[in-house]
Amino acid sequence: MKIVTAIIKPFKLDEVRDALTNIGVHGLTVTEVKGYGRQKGHTEIYRGAEYAISFLPKLKIEVAVDAALVDQVIQAISNTARTGQIGDGKIFVMPLERAIRIRTGETDADAL
Repeated sequence: MKIVTAIIKPFKLDEVRDALTNIGVHGLTVTEVKGYGRQKGHTEIYRGAEYAISFLPKLKIEVAVDAALVDQVIQAISNTARTGQIGDGKIFVMPLERAIRIRTGETDADAL
């Protein structure tokens, strides 16, 4: 089992969710986050004054999946979250040692 974490632009959430549902992923967690990458934010002009925006709003999506689905999940997120512009985000994959469904007590792959 793996945890796939993706940082994406907020307006891409619905497309990513639909793509994940289409490949059989039916549960995900979404968190509003702020951050920056190589560009370290950007500057904007508001009422004639220039100011720096250091942390850009993003969404963090976390999905627990069977290891056999990881490549499909990565492909689905990559294809739907990509705009071709700076700041499209990142995808991280981490091992998941154990999962338990609290309601039923199911464990590991059955709990996903």
